[in-house]
Amino acid sequence: MTEAARVLALLAERGQTLAVAESLTGGLVAAELTGVPGASASFRGSVTAYATALKHELLGVDAALLAERGAVDPEVASQMAAGVRARLGADWGLATTGVAGPDPQDGQPVGTVYVAVAGPAGGVSRAGSPEGIPVGSPTGKVVPLRLNGDRGEIRRESVRIVLELLREELSGNVRAQDTEQNGGN
Repeated sequence: MTEAARVLALLAERGQTLAVAESLTGGLVAAELTGVPGASASFRGSVTAYATALKHELLGVDAALLAERGAVDPEVASQMAAGVRARLGADWGLATTGVAGPDPQDGQPVGTVYVAVAGPAGGVSRAGSPEGIPVGSPTGKVVPLRLNGDRGEIRRESVRIVLELLREELSGNVRAQDTEQNGGN
């Protein structure tokens, strides 16, 4: 079973949904998910915001943050995940942003990647956010990566890791719910 199939099975078991915001992966995460039969039961859709301006316009990433730090930043990844979750009305949001190469970007070396997940506990609204879109998640997680390889390898590894991150979050939440339902045992 693929990582995408495992994630979708966990989401289906819980009756939850997923949305994805992609930059450096350019739609590869969505392609991996939609390659699984029955994905539509849990996968709501994706936004490929490759251009920096689209991260603000479509996902609600803070424009000042983008101007100050660029698109390759952990807070940008966090805001992308929370934004796609809100925009597409999903329980979970994933995001990928980084530098696949061959050249550095925003002062970041090739292989610098941030993957993020925003969970169902929701986001934190920030003043000035377009349409009140949540731009951070107290239950979210951002993982910084330094990947080696060529452009294709960096992108594929980013896909694998972001799906693994979601599976770990879903599995952790299942364990927490089981413990809570069983009186802490």
